[in-house]
Amino acid sequence: MLQEPLTLILELLLASVLVIMAARRLGLPPVLGYLVVGLLVGPYMMGLMADSRDTQLLAEIGVVFLLFTLGLEFSWARMVAMRREVFGLGAMQVALTTLLFVAIGRALGMSWLLAVAVGGALSMSSTAIVIRQLTEQDELNRTHGRLSFAILLFQDLAFVPMLALATAMAEGNSLEEFSLPGLLRTVGTGLAALLVVLLLGRLLLRPLFVEIARSRLKELFTLAVLLVVLASAWVTEHAGMSLALGGFLAGMMLAETEYRHQVEAVIRPFRELLLGLFFISVGMLLDVRLVYQQFPLIAATVVGLVGLKVLAGALAVRPMVPTNFKALRTGMVLGGGGEFGVAILTLLLQSQAVSMPLIQPLLIGLVVTMVIAPFGIRYNRDIARFMLREKGPPQRAARPEDAATGDVARREHVVLCGYGRVGQNIARVLESQGFEYIAVDLDLARVRPARQAGYPVIYGDSTDEDVLLACGINTASAVVVSFANPQVSVGIVRAVRQHRKDVPVLVRTADDGGLRELMDAGATEVVPETLEASLMLVSQVLMLLNVPVARVVRTVGEIRRARYSTLRGVILPDTVASAAPAEEEGESIGSVVIPPQAWSVGRTLEEIRARGAEVAFTALRRQGITGREPAGDLVLREGDVLVVYGTPAAIEHAEAILLAG
Repeated sequence: MLQEPLTLILELLLASVLVIMAARRLGLPPVLGYLVVGLLVGPYMMGLMADSRDTQLLAEIGVVFLLFTLGLEFSWARMVAMRREVFGLGAMQVALTTLLFVAIGRALGMSWLLAVAVGGALSMSSTAIVIRQLTEQDELNRTHGRLSFAILLFQDLAFVPMLALATAMAEGNSLEEFSLPGLLRTVGTGLAALLVVLLLGRLLLRPLFVEIARSRLKELFTLAVLLVVLASAWVTEHAGMSLALGGFLAGMMLAETEYRHQVEAVIRPFRELLLGLFFISVGMLLDVRLVYQQFPLIAATVVGLVGLKVLAGALAVRPMVPTNFKALRTGMVLGGGGEFGVAILTLLLQSQAVSMPLIQPLLIGLVVTMVIAPFGIRYNRDIARFMLREKGPPQRAARPEDAATGDVARREHVVLCGYGRVGQNIARVLESQGFEYIAVDLDLARVRPARQAGYPVIYGDSTDEDVLLACGINTASAVVVSFANPQVSVGIVRAVRQHRKDVPVLVRTADDGGLRELMDAGATEVVPETLEASLMLVSQVLMLLNVPVARVVRTVGEIRRARYSTLRGVILPDTVASAAPAEEEGESIGSVVIPPQAWSVGRTLEEIRARGAEVAFTALRRQGITGREPAGDLVLREGDVLVVYGTPAAIEHAEAILLAG
């Protein structure tokens, strides 16, 4: 009985693995790979998967998790600081885009209400595609990324009246059955639901997670996170708003607690799996036969949709940015269609009151714009330069941080594999002693703020040949592997030795479990944390017992030369520690982008400290130039990236002060 569903799942997984691997090899966005998989397995080609309601629901939940993780990085203070962009700029973009399409709809013979519903659907952009692509390109905190995100938030709110209008038209036999009081009632219900979610979240979430953290059960922590995300989405969905908006609000509420990083780690596997299903479901909507049969009409529709949306987005943004270039980049990011627009047009197709033959090609054209949207977002800078006939200054042809890393890679330096707490401590000491380094890590939560701060850190897998070459392995004077997992470290050491036989490789491990394997792989020195801590304690104890210092140093040296054989033995596993969630995290770096209208604009760092910020301000990046240890009388400006150092709770508090005072 399970053979058929299991066969479909295996076929879907096989297609996903092969296509996404091919996309990676060709340097294409993974989003495009998922869309191609949906096109292949969908009902219009191979017919392996049906576009069922269950599939759509899982895909929508994937978008919920994506918006939830964005909410974790987008605190309430940042929302207040960006209110002008969200409600001013967002309203301008939606209104301008909708009016353009309403005018075209009226010229084609649509009624006013139908033209408004179609125009509202076409004004929407895909939050999932835009945010995923901007995050991969590390452009979410740039001007065009920040403004695009603000507009997308308002589009989620604008979806409420648009959905109410489309629903009324789909359920009635005539357009006259739509009532303005009913629309206002729906909007009021949605706003009330938002207030309920925000109030309950601010009052209940912190006590709830404090109690859960005390239980030290990972399973309970994971269940609580899933409950909060889905419950918030359920409330907003039943209030007539989008599921994704509820997920975003839940993330914003949890961002104000000290458990943000642990929550993000717990939710990542669910997000990636379900978000991939969302992109597959979008690809399944594309009817290739209809594209072939009505190619001129659909091609004209796609060009018109993208062109008008780019134009409307750029015009809406232009008063808030200094150049046409930045305005056009924002318009390019928002040029594709969105899942909300697909939902509205699909609903209109089910209506007996709407019998326009243009709706079906319009729906296909909207899906095609979603398929090509990753390309427009990825190459938004080059396309904007081409359209404006601008070459751009040579120093900005490559991103400043990439150029700085490339310069270091051509000189003698240290390669740090891993940029966690140990890797960051090593980097600080190297920098203080005048040595250059390049760090590589796979955790975007570490890489993104470090790159914004101007540190030579790149995102990648340390076992990958291209990544090691980008780190300058051929000119490196030493390699330090700071990952605690010995299996990961063994793969890195072997990859390094394929390129360099002579470079010293130092490896950190949690214990002596993989010591022999690491030495066989080619590690120059292996430093087991537990054994080194034991050596330090032993040396202190011996000195307290009045053992001569020379004898202590000789004893410690002999133990190290013997590869810790004196200390190695049977050690019981620490089962208690392994079962506990990360309740408290150590100090780390973070970065805060100062948006327009933030409280800290025009104020000094001394004023921010006086306000209660308990972090160290380690660097300030302004217009691509990074200054270390900024003075207390330095005045902050719009667009500055302030690098702070402290505990997660202290960093969150400092960000709230910087943004909202």
